Amino acid sequence: MNTTPDGRPVPPAHADERAMLEAWLDFHRATLVLKCSDLKDDQLRLAAASPSSMTLLGLVQHMAEVERNWFQRVFAGQDVPPAFEESNLDGFALQPERGLDEATAAWQAEVARGRELIADASLDDSGCLSEQEAGHVGDQGVSLRWIMVHMIEEYARHNGHADLIREQIDGVTGA
Repeated sequence: MNTTPDGRPVPPAHADERAMLEAWLDFHRATLVLKCSDLKDDQLRLAAASPSSMTLLGLVQHMAEVERNWFQRVFAGQDVPPAFEESNLDGFALQPERGLDEATAAWQAEVARGRELIADASLDDSGCLSEQEAGHVGDQGVSLRWIMVHMIEEYARHNGHADLIREQIDGVTGA
């Protein structure tokens, strides 16, 4: 597999649909890691786009919750608690004692669990949204294909946020 100069896996130019979706999702996961690399704890907690309180550490926590929601709750139909605290349903709230290592370990565990749950599934297999989520989508059932495309979109959007936050912190741009 080819990699970018910063070490992220380059999605293949030609692959079947499943391999392409998985590769782009992994690329965006690696991009979030890159955006958080080589920063101190206080920098990871810096909300750089006022009035937003979004931080790089909060984005890692949020993506742990997003991974858990879409692969465990929606796709696999599991009743699992939030990845962090009950009072932190979206994952953005920070705790003084939780740093990047702990948040990243939780996020990576959610990624691994999601991979396990979809390993033998067809892209046409469906998960079930809550009634509230279904109201936004227009259907209570969503295919694994839909979930994976949504996950790529979710990471891409938040990696854009991470770009802006990182640039404000230390001027690093790109990737």
